[in-house]
Amino acid sequence: MSRWNRLLVAAMLGAALAFPVRAEDGQRPPLALMGTVPIYWGEAAGLDEMLNGHAPRHWVRAVLEEGFTLAPLDYLSAEALAGHRSLLMAQPRGLSAEENVALDAWVREGGTLLLFADPMMTGESRFHLGDRRRPQDVALLSPILAHWGLALEFDPAQPTGPQMVDHFGDSLPVNQRGRLSHVGDADYCNIPGEALLAHCVIGQGQAMIVADAAMLDIAGPYTDAEAALRWLLGHVFENFGDSAGNVPLGELPASENGTNPPEIGRLDHHRHHQGSGNSD
Repeated sequence: MSRWNRLLVAAMLGAALAFPVRAEDGQRPPLALMGTVPIYWGEAAGLDEMLNGHAPRHWVRAVLEEGFTLAPLDYLSAEALAGHRSLLMAQPRGLSAEENVALDAWVREGGTLLLFADPMMTGESRFHLGDRRRPQDVALLSPILAHWGLALEFDPAQPTGPQMVDHFGDSLPVNQRGRLSHVGDADYCNIPGEALLAHCVIGQGQAMIVADAAMLDIAGPYTDAEAALRWLLGHVFENFGDSAGNVPLGELPASENGTNPPEIGRLDHHRHHQGSGNSD
């Protein structure tokens, strides 16, 4: 574990001083949170800014806390993931072999994962290139993605700057995005439409992988970023937004590779898919 990560763990122990839990938070389900995008702590330059709340705050945190009590994690293990049903990973650092095993086992046992894996981060940061406090520039998750039958590809010839991807009627903002493809013999995932998303049913759990993280830029929210994030959260997690209390994606039957994911056109509570023209 790096010196910075050890400092982060120490800061987490004092988090109650800086971020007191509100009474209503106890009624919200927990959402484990991990990644180099500074959603929970903001862009803190050091422990002082973490603890005194002076770090630039990330707008995504407020969105997540509408439906969840956040539980930041620094390391994935069976113990760290125990008791959690939902996990959001936002451009995480490369995982150790132990973490890959723990994450795979947790999903197979019923966990629900929303993973942003960006092959070329473009978001703004107060820290210069090479600074470890800056979000990870390139996703280093090939082992776990390959284990689930996925490869993350990047086309350097694509247009630069913000773009919009239409996902069956829903607009998802991207910038220097990746594309997901099938690799190996594993057959857990559907890769619909523009190959920006992969919907995977793995054992008793599920994962949605997004091949870009531009919508999570701390300088946002940019055009459609907040709406896109809300759609993803409601689409994956049963306790968020309009989908609260409904069946999550992971409890739906899987379909064949290359076809539309089974939820498209079938779940009325996914309001963003209504009227998109997709049907069974």
